[in-house]
Amino acid sequence: MIIEGLIALLTFQNMLYILIATVAGLVIGSLPGLTATMAVAILVPFTFVMSPVTAMAVLGAIYMSAIYGGCFSAILINTPGTPSSIATAFDGYPMANKGEGVKAIWGATIASVFGGIIGIIALAFFGPPLANVALKFGPPEYFWLAIFGLTVMSTLGRGSIVKTFLSGTFGLLMSGIGITIMGGVVRFGFGYYKLQAGIELISALIGFFCIPEALKLMNEKMSIYAGDPRKHSKEKWTTILSEIWDTRITALRSSIIGVIIGILPGAGGAIANIIAYNEAKKASKNPEKFGTGILEGVIASEAANNASVGGGFIPTLTLGIPGTPVCAVIYGALLLQGLRPGAELYQTHGEIVYALIWALLISTIMMLFIGIFMGVNLYKIISRVPTLYLGPVILFLSIVGSYSIRNNSLDVIIMFIFGLLGYFFIELGLSPAAVVLGLILGPIAEQGLVQATLMSHAFGFYKVFFGRPICIILIILIILSFSWPFVSKFLKERKNGGL
Repeated sequence: MIIEGLIALLTFQNMLYILIATVAGLVIGSLPGLTATMAVAILVPFTFVMSPVTAMAVLGAIYMSAIYGGCFSAILINTPGTPSSIATAFDGYPMANKGEGVKAIWGATIASVFGGIIGIIALAFFGPPLANVALKFGPPEYFWLAIFGLTVMSTLGRGSIVKTFLSGTFGLLMSGIGITIMGGVVRFGFGYYKLQAGIELISALIGFFCIPEALKLMNEKMSIYAGDPRKHSKEKWTTILSEIWDTRITALRSSIIGVIIGILPGAGGAIANIIAYNEAKKASKNPEKFGTGILEGVIASEAANNASVGGGFIPTLTLGIPGTPVCAVIYGALLLQGLRPGAELYQTHGEIVYALIWALLISTIMMLFIGIFMGVNLYKIISRVPTLYLGPVILFLSIVGSYSIRNNSLDVIIMFIFGLLGYFFIELGLSPAAVVLGLILGPIAEQGLVQATLMSHAFGFYKVFFGRPICIILIILIILSFSWPFVSKFLKERKNGGL
């Protein structure tokens, strides 16, 4: 079936479609607000007239490249193009600001390709066994997973840990706006019916990251970057590759994290990139350099988010359970093609499944060349554009991106409100990234907690929350993650005292 899938895919028309989808995904992913989910959803109607092999190849290619494309805006203008690139901005933009944007683009591209290939290998050879792992995750496991994700906040702040957790708490409160997940009760609506739908994550993301940067740019009178891009752009590509090679362990670890998080329905790259960044910082010999412009931080984030693509397809294709929002759209496209995801899909239409896997691999390889060419040239262009023009352009793209998500003017208003909050948060030393993380994990934690509590009425509270093997593992990880900043600080002080 692997050979049959490759033969079915290798036509001039399919290769052309994959190339076009890859380029389109890179462009859409790099624009704030235009997410991978939106890119795939827009393309679904066009796949009606395509064969199943061509349709799945196009959707898979644009998904993979859109996740990677988010790194461009994260690195160049400090605005994650997709939620999967939040952690990329932590070190990518400081690198660009120092004139090392070319190195950051190379690192992000190679890490994305590497992570994508690891995810594809997992999908091709370990799909069914890994899908069984996802089945073992119930409401208690999702609750503890969300809590584990929240402990990552300790690495997101640049100063006080207390301020970082306060920022995250604000994000959790904001995630509670709207109709409750269980029960259908309206809360925090303040009598305004449009708030029943809650805070749109992408609008909040654009507001917290994009608007403060646009306001900052319009106050600047020189280049967007403090460093000299021309000085570092002359750095030999062999030197850049050597530095990237030194981070190979980080790339592998982050890719594995991306695959594992990807197979959990509802998690995806938005969580995977932050957890991978957190683990990279803990394992690093120089954790204090993270957030100041270190290549390892970019590698960790980008390897994880693209590895989560292959991971997300595992429960989608083998169990019929979408692993990510994008996979949910592709799941619908499969049904429209008369294909039902699940174990029988491999048996009856195996060539289509493996054609999709081959398309993901081909698109990932295309990203290596197209991405570097596009990213490096974007960096050179943006570094020469006066901020007098760049700031308003970012504002315009922010408005378009926020409105296009739900065609709702309220999302634009919320985006500006969160943008002003983000500006003041930065001035006060609070962490906008922690707020966004709270918005992402809040619904997951709430749904897991409510459903697990209902389960506890039948099986007992301690057995449900503390008696399941995966729950115990996650609780141990939570304790280690929460205490690590204090332990690290103690060990550093002890070492300095010993010297």
